[in-house]
Amino acid sequence: MEAEPASAVVRCGGGACAGGGTAARPGAGGRGWMVRGGLGRAMALLLCLGLTAALARGCLHCHRDFSEKFSFYRHHVNLKSWWVGDIPVSASLLTDWSQDTMKKLHLAIPAEITREKLGQVANAVYQKMDQLYQGKMYFPGYFPSELRAIFREQVHLIQNAIIESRIDCQRHCGIFQYETISCINCTDSHVVCFGYNCESSAQWETAVQGLLLYIQDTNMSTTPAFLVSPSFTCLEPPHLANLTLETASECLTQH
Repeated sequence: MEAEPASAVVRCGGGACAGGGTAARPGAGGRGWMVRGGLGRAMALLLCLGLTAALARGCLHCHRDFSEKFSFYRHHVNLKSWWVGDIPVSASLLTDWSQDTMKKLHLAIPAEITREKLGQVANAVYQKMDQLYQGKMYFPGYFPSELRAIFREQVHLIQNAIIESRIDCQRHCGIFQYETISCINCTDSHVVCFGYNCESSAQWETAVQGLLLYIQDTNMSTTPAFLVSPSFTCLEPPHLANLTLETASECLTQH
């Protein structure tokens, strides 16, 4: 396959866009050509930036290898099926992966994941995708079907990762927080919770004092949101001891 001319290429990657340049053609029409070429590249650059902004959502997109991996998957999708109809369907699945992930999470708690769990999910997804791409051309319908299966598994893994961290947080006694990444915009964030899992009155007294100090140190004028909203019965003390991931998922996902 021949390389595209530099003047026609505008590539997106790593949150930035770059367009190739070509010297102006000599002659009277040179200036007009430069204007038309500049406008064309400008429009492509705006489109590129729009696509980059649209993609900057979804937990997996926050992983450092996502852009490189999914760029490879998209550029090689036309080699994976004997049936031409599978190609646009598969390409659409890959392009909309991040946005569709956010739509399918249906979490009743913020979509914030720890870096460690994000890495675990990403590696599991890349392993499945790489295995799928190692095969030769597949019969009609198989490739997009497998992509959908990997997508659904990824959504389930992300849900579990976020919920597991929240359960662990609630199982502490008193104020506890852990570092996360926001799946909405990939910025660093943190989750704060107040765990009721205190084994003695002394621990409970210390926990309450820690809560009051936290409110004072953060200059809060109202009750912290994590104490009043939303309310999840599965995270309350009577249920927390016997809580499983399955029951927590039922409680913390929206149906």
